[in-house]
Amino acid sequence: MDESLQKWRLILGQQAEEAGAEEKITLSAQQQGMDKVLEALYDSQRKGGLGSSSPNVSRWLGDIRRYFPAPVVQVMQKDALDRLGLQRMLLEPELLEAVTPDVHLVSALLSLSKVLPVQTQATAREVVEKVVKALEARLRYPMQVALRGRLNRAERRRRPRPGDINWLQTLRANLKHYQPTLKTVIPEQWIGYGRQANQLRDVILLIDQSGSMATSVVYAGVLSCIMASTRSLRTRVVAFDTSVVDLTEHLSDPVSLLFATQLGGGTDIHKALAYAQPFIQSPANTIMVLISDLFEGGNQDGMLRRIAAIKASGVNFICLLALNDEGAPAYDREVAQSLALLDIPSFACTPDLFPDLMAAAINRQDIHQWMNAHGLGGK
Repeated sequence: MDESLQKWRLILGQQAEEAGAEEKITLSAQQQGMDKVLEALYDSQRKGGLGSSSPNVSRWLGDIRRYFPAPVVQVMQKDALDRLGLQRMLLEPELLEAVTPDVHLVSALLSLSKVLPVQTQATAREVVEKVVKALEARLRYPMQVALRGRLNRAERRRRPRPGDINWLQTLRANLKHYQPTLKTVIPEQWIGYGRQANQLRDVILLIDQSGSMATSVVYAGVLSCIMASTRSLRTRVVAFDTSVVDLTEHLSDPVSLLFATQLGGGTDIHKALAYAQPFIQSPANTIMVLISDLFEGGNQDGMLRRIAAIKASGVNFICLLALNDEGAPAYDREVAQSLALLDIPSFACTPDLFPDLMAAAINRQDIHQWMNAHGLGGK
């Protein structure tokens, strides 16, 4: 049997044969198992899906981990939440324990945090903590490297950090330690550069916590806590929907910060700006990052006037339409165009690029040039 036909059969499902295929496509036992879990999710309306039975859901969660790699499992879990309304599985500890933790799952848990049963809350927190630790392991070092200052090539150090090593000078100083058997130099003396200390900067993050920004809220929460641990930054985090909540007091604990958000409300950017503006003490040393799809449900004209005033005062104002690995969702193009007229870039940024973006902002680089260098289209 042609392997490509079997793959197409799995993609198209049982209906491919029912539509009049010339020959029956035989699937292996492994492929039959894959077909069943795919059918339960993607052919659910006709076949009844996973049903309302917890054992069925638990078995399906185990099966997708058995047949598919982790990235595919995460996509299927997200599709199950979206297509089949399986949020109820997050309310039961035994089912929650069977789910593979990822950012989308954390977003769903945060949106349900106020209605989680007592017996599920501890498990939910463990799931969120597991994802947060994984994100910190991925993002902390790049953020620290990006924010610790530019190289000072006039200064020499004998115990440089790995990113500060002057490799040419180090090799020259250690040529006498060349090891013929290993065909390499074993350095005994390291030569590197110093770092110019960054001037203290204020960073104010305004995070839209409406439902469409859920994954951005998770990444922004973790990244803001990492920035808060950097001595050269004074970080403030404000989350908003139609109300505003200052999360700065939670910056020492990203899990607590995330559970302090309230995903799913509307959007009032103007109110968030009005709250944050008085915290701008030194505009020239302040970076304000608005993370929002710009669908303003409050006073749009007032929002634009306030942004214009903040920008005119000397604040480095940046608008991120999304902070995730999936690109920009739908966003208000008219508002984005209005921001462009104020010389404020609006673009989607991945979490991995965010440290470099903040370094560029801190070092007063032209953000438009930075965007072009990274292939990001401004709005």
